[in-house]
Amino acid sequence: MAIIKKFRITTFKKEKNKISLQKISLSYNKRQILDDVSFNIREGEIAGLLGPNGVGKSTIFNIICGLIKPDYGNIIINQHNVTEIPIYKRAIDFGLSIVPQSGGVFSNLSCLENLKAISEIVIKKKSERNFKIEKMISKFELDAVKNTKAKHLSGGQRKKVSIAMSLMSDPKIILMDEPFQGLDILSTRDLQETIVNLQTEDNNRCCIISDHAAASVMQITDKIFVLANKKIIAQGTPGELINNENAKKLYFGDAFKIN
Repeated sequence: MAIIKKFRITTFKKEKNKISLQKISLSYNKRQILDDVSFNIREGEIAGLLGPNGVGKSTIFNIICGLIKPDYGNIIINQHNVTEIPIYKRAIDFGLSIVPQSGGVFSNLSCLENLKAISEIVIKKKSERNFKIEKMISKFELDAVKNTKAKHLSGGQRKKVSIAMSLMSDPKIILMDEPFQGLDILSTRDLQETIVNLQTEDNNRCCIISDHAAASVMQITDKIFVLANKKIIAQGTPGELINNENAKKLYFGDAFKIN
């Protein structure tokens, strides 16, 4: 599969950090999970978070959302310290949304009903809700299955519905936890194009993707962070990471290739 991203956000394009983690540390039952984790993601970037199983990638997402409070360190969004701010305030005031690793949809509701359920929470005016729902159905090419229950949709279709639901509030930060899990080759490529299109539609929006499908993530990201041994052990563009000795030793191995 060829790289489908036609451009990458580079240093001369955007300098403003959208989200920063500063010296984040976390322990569970005296076992340290994260140790002094710091990184910055700028406006407009698609960033990837990679690493072995159980290394703390989903934990970082939960810390960003506010589900977990770190033992030490700060979460900065739009130059504001949100470490003490609850989940709902981060979502409403700072435009934070998440596409969870599994689920993300109401299985017994149709595609249309799922979108309606979320729209009633995040959009006040009924006319605006209906317009946004129709826009999402068209955008994600869901018209043929809009009345189909989510449990009967394909994996790729469910991912599209989940992303559409996350976009109902026009978020500026989207966290995607293993979006490529269980998808076939065609569905993976379709979802990659969908994610890249999110960037081209709004160059102030940033997206963070965590997935074990490293090649699929690296084909569409501007920046990659590799997490291992409780720390960020390497970061850079996908091309830079391929040749990074720490990343190869602790995660990729010598035989890994993007294509």
